[in-house]
Amino acid sequence: MAPGAQHIGRTQGTIVKKLGWLLLAALSVATGAEAQERAVPYWASIATGDALLRTGPERTYPATWRYRRRDLPVQVVQVYGNWRRIREQDGTEGWMLATLLSAKRTAVVTGTAPAPMHADPSSGSGLNWRAEPGVVGKISECESGWCLFDVNGKKGYIEINRIWGVDPGEVVE
Repeated sequence: MAPGAQHIGRTQGTIVKKLGWLLLAALSVATGAEAQERAVPYWASIATGDALLRTGPERTYPATWRYRRRDLPVQVVQVYGNWRRIREQDGTEGWMLATLLSAKRTAVVTGTAPAPMHADPSSGSGLNWRAEPGVVGKISECESGWCLFDVNGKKGYIEINRIWGVDPGEVVE
């Protein structure tokens, strides 16, 4: 027996096992309720700098990608218990633990040229910054084809058609 381990008798073991199943059932109900709060598809972001994308919704499935970049936007397309089937910008899909995802809204700049970040949600307003393709930032105040895009404190309004991480016509507050 390992140091610090304690033998559990048959009766105690049965009680512990039943309590474990009750706890597992309670967690499943809570997780299911949480998952039902948001209809798929919905947007999320990767919450950590080390996240695995798997071929199925269990740790036993092989990992196909390891994400080392926090805040990348993803689209959740399916929910299965604590697992989320996600789609990334290039269309790749796979399963990731829900705890590795955040509700924080982010987007990534698309295209081949820098995207203008304006002072106001209008192409006629002053230019604050330009964001290179691949730059990731937080989004908020999305409406009428524009989002407030924040890249490490450098903010400006960017056209929705220049970013991936928000649906056309979507309002983000």
